Amino acid sequence: MKLKEIYELFISTGIKNDPRGEKEVNDLLNERKKEYNKLSDEEKEYFDKETLTNPYGDTRILYGTGEEEIKSLIAGIDVDTGEIILGKQLGFDLIFSHHPRGVAFLNLPDVMKLQEDALMHHGIPINISQKMMAKRISEVDRALTPQNAYRVVDSARLLNQLFMCCHTPADNSVQHFLTELFNKEKPKYLKDVIDLLLTVPEYKQAKKMGFGPKIFSGDLKSKAGKVVIDMTGGTEGAKELMKKHADAGIGTIVGMHFSEDHKKEAEENYINLVVAGHMSSDSIGVNLLLDQVEKVGVKVESFSGLIRIKRY
Repeated sequence: MKLKEIYELFISTGIKNDPRGEKEVNDLLNERKKEYNKLSDEEKEYFDKETLTNPYGDTRILYGTGEEEIKSLIAGIDVDTGEIILGKQLGFDLIFSHHPRGVAFLNLPDVMKLQEDALMHHGIPINISQKMMAKRISEVDRALTPQNAYRVVDSARLLNQLFMCCHTPADNSVQHFLTELFNKEKPKYLKDVIDLLLTVPEYKQAKKMGFGPKIFSGDLKSKAGKVVIDMTGGTEGAKELMKKHADAGIGTIVGMHFSEDHKKEAEENYINLVVAGHMSSDSIGVNLLLDQVEKVGVKVESFSGLIRIKRY
């Protein structure tokens, strides 16, 4: 496969599994095209044209033209200069990072807007989620300002090593995977939630490695009530939305990770929190993508926190 074919496949998979629905995502892309056409020539110079076809700013080819043939890749959850050097020494055509680097890292605030529309499916009005998320998105945007975002990309360039990252499409994939699982099994208690997670190979392996699923708010005997999966949207949303989740009748949120502030808000609003696990949840999403390229002949290796499980 060519690098651009892998990139485009992952984006299309992300759209297919997007919690907003394919139509909503395609409408968003059409709106961006209209906005672009209205810009002056000077404004178009600074417009990120990749966003006209890719709705996920945190997913990019970071080094490479896209025309290169990929026969092998090595994938990890986090890739820094050390992993770039290792992948180069091992002779892999492509290094794949789940967490974004370069411009993709700087685009995280834009990706977080996905949460606004996704929350509507949980019964939270869009006007409330937009206003609450606006503050959180602004916080993340300011936090990214001083970051040395292109450090790892520069390492790939100097080593002439093909490099890409894929964040939200993978997160959308694990979100869809777990939502279908929970809708089918309907766990009654938090113990059932934990037991259900442990039927997934990545979570089972994570438990053996010491970082399995944990209850952050509630206990094993707590009734789960309505369970929602929170695995996508760039990074954690506004902690104030915990009350709105409670108002919408949600009893339990299953996520990759939660801050202490989110935990406190959940407890104050009587919401159960189950941390499925960060590296393990990311691994599920990445694995669902990697299966698609490995089964057509691309050699795939894992490192840097990726628990590789094949499903084909």
